[in-house]
Amino acid sequence: MLLKTLLNRVHPVKGFVYVQDQMVDDPDRLNGVRIETTLRARRGCRGYCSGCGQRGRTYDTLPTRRFDFIPLWGMAVMLLYAPRRIDCSRCGTPKVEMLPWCVEGVPGAGSKSPMTRALTVFLATWAKRLSWQETSRCFGVSWDSVYRAVKSVVQFGLNHRDLTGISVIGVDEVAYKKGHRYVTLVYQLDEGCRRLLHVCEGRSAKSLLSFFVMLRREGRRAGTNFVGSIRYVCSDMWRAYLKVIAKKLPEAVHILDRYHIVANLNKALDQVRAAEAKKLQAQDWDVLKGSRWLLLRRRKRLDGKQRWKLHEILKWNLKTVRAYILVQSFDGLWEYKRPSAARKFLRTWCSGAMRSRIEPIKRVARSLREHEPLIINWFIAKKQYNSGIVEGLNNRVKLRTRKAYGMRTYDALQVTLYHELGKLPEPIVIHRFC
Repeated sequence: MLLKTLLNRVHPVKGFVYVQDQMVDDPDRLNGVRIETTLRARRGCRGYCSGCGQRGRTYDTLPTRRFDFIPLWGMAVMLLYAPRRIDCSRCGTPKVEMLPWCVEGVPGAGSKSPMTRALTVFLATWAKRLSWQETSRCFGVSWDSVYRAVKSVVQFGLNHRDLTGISVIGVDEVAYKKGHRYVTLVYQLDEGCRRLLHVCEGRSAKSLLSFFVMLRREGRRAGTNFVGSIRYVCSDMWRAYLKVIAKKLPEAVHILDRYHIVANLNKALDQVRAAEAKKLQAQDWDVLKGSRWLLLRRRKRLDGKQRWKLHEILKWNLKTVRAYILVQSFDGLWEYKRPSAARKFLRTWCSGAMRSRIEPIKRVARSLREHEPLIINWFIAKKQYNSGIVEGLNNRVKLRTRKAYGMRTYDALQVTLYHELGKLPEPIVIHRFC
């Protein structure tokens, strides 16, 4: 079977025909050879202007160009074609024709990319399964080619994704580089559709505002109000986010859930333990030595020996013990179902914490009092939504970053996050090669 017969089956191009194919020695390519297949325009078939998409007669023909296609059995495959210039009556000047197998084969974009659309989708699909470096090595292309392929597929997906039905969002930040370099991530948390909606560098109010700017722009394009459909928002207590959410979503139920609250309580408990352990060690008393994870871990996860050691520590009248009892008692809040009962418990607990004379615990209590309405919103939402879902998605972000051994630039990080977590539509290809 000739290669052109196979290509006509799996990669037909309307208005063009495959003429011939040949194998050429190429030491720079994987396995030292490449396969070249020549195309020509079908007789009597006029080309489309790349400026406006209108058909027109041929003005002249440009030199032959090579376009990278999907490798076959470890050998590079290239499509050869001499593009026509179209005498377009609408544009007034000759324009290069649209090439439907190219990534930029759309009006107004020209066809300057050496990669075919099939290769772009092929590389982007494998880039989800492997690291970009491994993808480039396996298929004999450069890292930049993989990056451009993924970026092209992501851009197509962002232009064609459906943003209707967004009623629950989660907002969080993730560090992606040393030196406190963060990205703000906005997720859709609706049941059955959990995906990344927006990525922006930094964790300022401006970073989150860019999400609402994007949502309003897409809403105007679709003739609907995407922002108005958001009913619930999950976030942490980062002040910049709280400010923007209160301004842009005043009618939405803003939820601060247990994950971030418990994390702050555990951090306060650890500060109390560290300070008191240092003080007791100076007095040659090491009762708190090795107790960090005993105090921070849930009791049900402790084995028999650890429980016995914790029991011995709790016999002493220490600040750490009092702080531990306060933190453990706070878990009772999450057992309530009615918002009024939860509010009463929270206020009682905060009053006791403020009388404890333990400054890190008092600091958390003041924060809880300040954000009481947002905490109670978790009960108003009937415990359906929480940032635990967001943290799970954040773990996938960190996993992808580790898999790539870090991202050197923000642009590469943004592209890979949309690609991995955005659930974006992909360009349509006639034959799926992987």
